[in-house]
Amino acid sequence: MVLLAPGPLLTGDRLRELCWALHDEGLEVALAPGLVETSAKRLTAASVAGLTVLRVERPRAGGVHAFLKAVMDRGGAAAGLLLLSPVFLLLTVLIRLDSRGPAFYRQQRVGRDQRPFTMWKFRTMVLDADKLKAELASHNENDGLMFKMRRDPRVTRVGRFLRRTSLDELPQLVNVVLGDMSLVGPRPPLPDEVAGYDAAALRRLRVKPGMTGLWQVSGRSDLSWDETIQLDLHYVDNWSFSSDLDVMSRTLRAVVDGRGAY
Repeated sequence: MVLLAPGPLLTGDRLRELCWALHDEGLEVALAPGLVETSAKRLTAASVAGLTVLRVERPRAGGVHAFLKAVMDRGGAAAGLLLLSPVFLLLTVLIRLDSRGPAFYRQQRVGRDQRPFTMWKFRTMVLDADKLKAELASHNENDGLMFKMRRDPRVTRVGRFLRRTSLDELPQLVNVVLGDMSLVGPRPPLPDEVAGYDAAALRRLRVKPGMTGLWQVSGRSDLSWDETIQLDLHYVDNWSFSSDLDVMSRTLRAVVDGRGAY
């Protein structure tokens, strides 16, 4: 197969002549439209005034897929809170016995359309972890706006286990029930991270943040900043109810594997 990329020298007549020559040689021809991170499901070929055009559908914002996602979010989160209540109680006791401080941790995050909300997690760090963050800034192992440190000294013994198994994320089911988050979506960013976003990164805030997403099933903290943003933008532009189900099914494998969880 010969892949033809668009450019100023690839005119309509030249493209036709190339197709003739390549087809005469028994070769297949494909034309790259130059679109980045756009699902083939959003592309359809059409003819306008004798010209062949490629129609790009708008990202989903409503309809049946959005309704099914809302039902799955609220129903699944409510059922999860009910079924996992014994786990919540056990983890609460373990956290309180392991280190001084409350079992739950609240933090301001930025949600859909840049609306702030309070996100809940199980506490995995020492009580004054936020104050110590500035002292550890030089040890940041992420190449972007997120702070990630593989052996963060602020993390407690139980906290390491919770992070390794992603159990620290379970209280976010409350945020899903409240409508601040979704089961699947981009990672909820901190306000200081959003302050440094460019126009492309801001687009990841067009949908609700999620408890899991392409970022979590693709390597989590092992990913570079650019890789994280590209995964989130791909989700924002191409999400569907079926793709959410696929991410949720892959999440279990990612949790068991534990790669990038620290």
